[in-house]
Amino acid sequence: MNDVPGSDPKLEKSWLDQLRPEFDAPYMRELKQFLLREKAAGKTIYPAGSHIFAALNRTPFDAVKVVILGQDPYHGPGQAHGLSFSVPPGVRIPPSLLNIYKELERDLNLPMPRHGNLDHWADQGVLLLNAVLTVQKAMAGSHQGKGWERFTDAIISALNSGRDNLVFLLWGSYAQKKGAVIDRKRHLVLQSPHPSPLSAHRGFIGNGHFSKANDFLRQTNQTPIDWTVGEPA
Repeated sequence: MNDVPGSDPKLEKSWLDQLRPEFDAPYMRELKQFLLREKAAGKTIYPAGSHIFAALNRTPFDAVKVVILGQDPYHGPGQAHGLSFSVPPGVRIPPSLLNIYKELERDLNLPMPRHGNLDHWADQGVLLLNAVLTVQKAMAGSHQGKGWERFTDAIISALNSGRDNLVFLLWGSYAQKKGAVIDRKRHLVLQSPHPSPLSAHRGFIGNGHFSKANDFLRQTNQTPIDWTVGEPA
């Protein structure tokens, strides 16, 4: 498996500068061994090794403007590619992402996208970060509690202390608990129910987070996000 965490990960330099101590920590070595054992046992792990750190590699530390925090990668074949809520071109749009699109349509009057690939957001500074970066095929939550949460806590901590005027979109109680450390005086934190079909109509639809994020970016002299998804590469 390429790019399992280790002392020399294939990670974008600005993030590696921030996270180097994590890769040298015992918990990360244990996580690497866990992933190698799972692969040796013939288990299918998503996303592919080269995509585990895709969110960080696509959106450098100094380029981040908005953080959208997910929980686990998708666990179906062909879905996970390292960006929270996103799927590769040609893959059916998952239900939670479809509700995100419905809110975009309502909030910003954007046309409903025809694909689920969010690379265009990541390239503009939207960090699409899952709390856990790997999962076993067909087993949601199977890699929780193995060390990824500590690693992604370090990512949030680095952004919280090392950047100013970021927007954190925390959807659902899991993301809100993970984001409890964020300095609300330094950053904009927007919270609502999760966009999953179970909760989207209890307050996600109608939250206005996309327009609020762009209003804040303009107010802090940053370029707003083009929330269209463009055409997949």
